Amino acid sequence: GWQGCDEDAAFLFASELKALAEHPSFESGIDRGALSLLMRHGYVPRPYSIFQGISKLEPGTLLRISLDQREPKVWSYWSGVQAAETGVAQPYSGSAEDAVHELDLLLKDAVRQQMLADVPLGAFLSGGIDSSTIVALMQSQSARPVKTFTIGFHESDHDEAKLAKAVSMHLGTEHTELYVTAGQSRDVIARLPALYDEPFADSSQIPTFLVSQLAKRHVTVSLSGDAGDELFCGYQRYRMAQAMWDRIGAMPAPLRKLAASGITGIAPAHWSNMAALIAPMLPSSLRKTNVGDKLHKGAQLLACNSRAEVYLHLMSQWHDPASVVIGGHQPPTFLTGHAPPLTGLDAVQRMMALDMITYLPDDILTKIDRAAMGVSLETRVPFLDHRVVEFAWRLPQSMKVRDGQTKWALRQVLYRYVPRELVERPKMGFAVPIAAWLRSELREWAESLLDASRLRQEGFFDAAIVRSKWEQHLSGEYNWHRQLWNVLMFQLWLEHQKVATMRPLATRATDLAYMVG
Repeated sequence: GWQGCDEDAAFLFASELKALAEHPSFESGIDRGALSLLMRHGYVPRPYSIFQGISKLEPGTLLRISLDQREPKVWSYWSGVQAAETGVAQPYSGSAEDAVHELDLLLKDAVRQQMLADVPLGAFLSGGIDSSTIVALMQSQSARPVKTFTIGFHESDHDEAKLAKAVSMHLGTEHTELYVTAGQSRDVIARLPALYDEPFADSSQIPTFLVSQLAKRHVTVSLSGDAGDELFCGYQRYRMAQAMWDRIGAMPAPLRKLAASGITGIAPAHWSNMAALIAPMLPSSLRKTNVGDKLHKGAQLLACNSRAEVYLHLMSQWHDPASVVIGGHQPPTFLTGHAPPLTGLDAVQRMMALDMITYLPDDILTKIDRAAMGVSLETRVPFLDHRVVEFAWRLPQSMKVRDGQTKWALRQVLYRYVPRELVERPKMGFAVPIAAWLRSELREWAESLLDASRLRQEGFFDAAIVRSKWEQHLSGEYNWHRQLWNVLMFQLWLEHQKVATMRPLATRATDLAYMVG
């Protein structure tokens, strides 16, 4: 973006915000609209950045600027939206068996090409469908054991390391795992502002950094299974949004609001306690965990007036960011009325496409790229070979979801290499037990950043609302860890900015930013 005025004006560009900040024309005003989006999503979606007047270049685009043309000209050389629309308009016409075979060959070739390296190479392995498929295809084309890496947690609800190890043993990889403690995570947290440059609040950034750090001790390049969910309909929220709207869409809005107020009138902890009392009388298939949280989330969906609102709600953490960000407003995004046409796509396909062009690049790929490059590890994503993306969009939904099973075609590829009993299990995600840690090991750290007087002095957040959420979370009555983590990541980043601006100018590398003056 352009920074400075008159003869001091300069067009600054770099791959990281910290480089721009070194230029004397840089003005570090915080964009409260971007902050509002951070509260909603846990990241600042492009084209916005946390700084006023600085924009992110869209994926798949080129930018041209000259002294004769002050405003940048941006055009697209590849479009995810076009890939989705073209694929749906020209669906795959072969049999399911042919599709699985073709997908196998295509993925194998994409993996083979991305395994080309003159440095040590490995892969992240969680034991899930996506990473297991990538590793299986790597091992099938390697004369020596592939080096694989995973992170585990001592909290059983978040631990996938045992599952990854089982897949590794079957495939014969050279496997390395690390079990993470809250103390190790706390050490990583201090590095997050420098790693991500702007506040970024996907808490799986912590294990992502740690697994990248682990891999870097052994390899220089690591392949990742990211993007499988977006391409092959893996997220449960797709089915949830569809099912929820099918159930509530015909219900009168006043009745929905009345039902929602009845559910939310009882704290989640009380709902969970009641569920625990009757659980012994129910069959195991009907016993659920975190019943109170799930009921409250479901109740919030009752207030939605369309399927698009249901999807936005599922993709939101603070549902009304303006209530907590002082002077906050939400600029338009693809999820708030400025979505591309997505011609020909049904409701579920629209959600998948929106995830592909928003959540995937702005959260998932940002998370892995910044974490890995923070330890000088190169990551490669075979699912994002443009041929794979385009073929995936040609597959009809019946080859992605079949008999209630997600990622059907991709699973069939994996079953050619790994027994299905090793990978058929509920999806856990790459999560960390932040909710529990904020009540224990991370409590003192969080308390200092959420101090009421500090919040009031800085003037970005409504201190009363934040403190109320914090106290309810500490009591165990509610789980507000996602909302609080968003605030905490901004507070930590803001603290880092203050420290950075106090450094002597002579110690700052002024040659980091490129400029056209």
